Amino acid sequence: MARTERPTQRFPNVLVVTIDTLRADRVSAYGYRRPTTPHIDKLLATGARFSQARTVEPLTQPALCSLWTSTPPHRHGATRNGLPLRRDATSAAHLLGRRGYDTAAFVGNWTLRNAISGLGDHFERYEEVFTRKRWFGLFKGEATAEDLTDAALAWLKERDTASTRSPFLLWVHYVEPHAPYRLQERFASRLGISTGTEVSRSDRYDTEIAFADHHVGRLLAAIQADPELAAQTLIVFAADHGESLGEHGYWGHGRNLHEPGLRIPLGFVWPGRIRPGTIEAPALNLDIASTLLGLAGMPVPQGFEGFDWSGVLRGTADPPRQRTMWFQAHKGAVLSAQEAQEARRKGLLEVAVLSSPEMRKEIFRPGEAHSAVFNLLRDPGETHRPAPPSAPSSTLQTWLTGLRKGLADADRLARIAISPEDAEALRALGYAE
Repeated sequence: MARTERPTQRFPNVLVVTIDTLRADRVSAYGYRRPTTPHIDKLLATGARFSQARTVEPLTQPALCSLWTSTPPHRHGATRNGLPLRRDATSAAHLLGRRGYDTAAFVGNWTLRNAISGLGDHFERYEEVFTRKRWFGLFKGEATAEDLTDAALAWLKERDTASTRSPFLLWVHYVEPHAPYRLQERFASRLGISTGTEVSRSDRYDTEIAFADHHVGRLLAAIQADPELAAQTLIVFAADHGESLGEHGYWGHGRNLHEPGLRIPLGFVWPGRIRPGTIEAPALNLDIASTLLGLAGMPVPQGFEGFDWSGVLRGTADPPRQRTMWFQAHKGAVLSAQEAQEARRKGLLEVAVLSSPEMRKEIFRPGEAHSAVFNLLRDPGETHRPAPPSAPSSTLQTWLTGLRKGLADADRLARIAISPEDAEALRALGYAE
């Protein structure tokens, strides 16, 4: 992909790589005992890695809509898989496109189809790569990491051949290690996993991470093979959400707001522009869009609620000393237009608030009389509940009132389009209630 001459760019290229269902503590750069992510580790070592990053909702479509719009789900409207963004939502992708960027996205998860998410409206090219069958009963409903990297590399080659002067925004969202956790035998031995007997779900999950990392590595290698291109490219790596692997008696994601589903890996890399190191201050996926714009030298819209870390990443500002972060969990998917009429209001499962630096976390399930309060500094596994249980705090109750109003507004204003094909695919993906 190397070229002899490339026009000087005013704005950086932006590559956003996200991996579905990847919990931070299974990434070897975050201290995991197995070498699951050597290529991602190498990338993060050259930039800023956030050790305390979380998603505002542990569900793919809501989380990624929040990533791009820098607004929480009850404001952008896509609170559940199958519920689209509000038409008036503004995204970093849209703003970069208006600034002259060539914008492209390659996604392999059915919940991200433009017809049901609305995310594709924000990109010039939005390619839904559905070339494989990962779930039983679903014909070509997803893509593997190999397919997605191949598609992204083909797009980069097209741009290179055309000798375009425009900067690019490229987003690739990888499906693995989302359930059903297929065993990737090629990577099992490297991880110390024996395939001679039945392999546990947790071990299969690790092999899926290694498989995704390998193909992320192919994409990164294409950028890094051209030093000029690498120098002009800002790279963001993140997950949409984590995954519960039996903690609190739960396998999966989206149904509660415990740490395994909220904690995500997050890093920003831009050679010579971002200081390498680890940032311990808490961050949210809401911050990604604001920070991208800040790093590119563009104004952050007033409606963006995420924190702009660009000054911290450049070394010209300190991390915030105090921060209050809000989280929400909703039912998995909406499977009919009739159900969608009040799906946001009726789909709320849990809300939570986390305050730093004391790291006090309060989780409340609407309809219950008490909330659960945890001190994550002393109890990171959220295993010790207070006795007796406490009533929900006034702070959380006030925020919940505003959240419910936002859900009601979104139910009135957001478009609804659930086709029989989409409903069948979402059921096959395990999102039916």
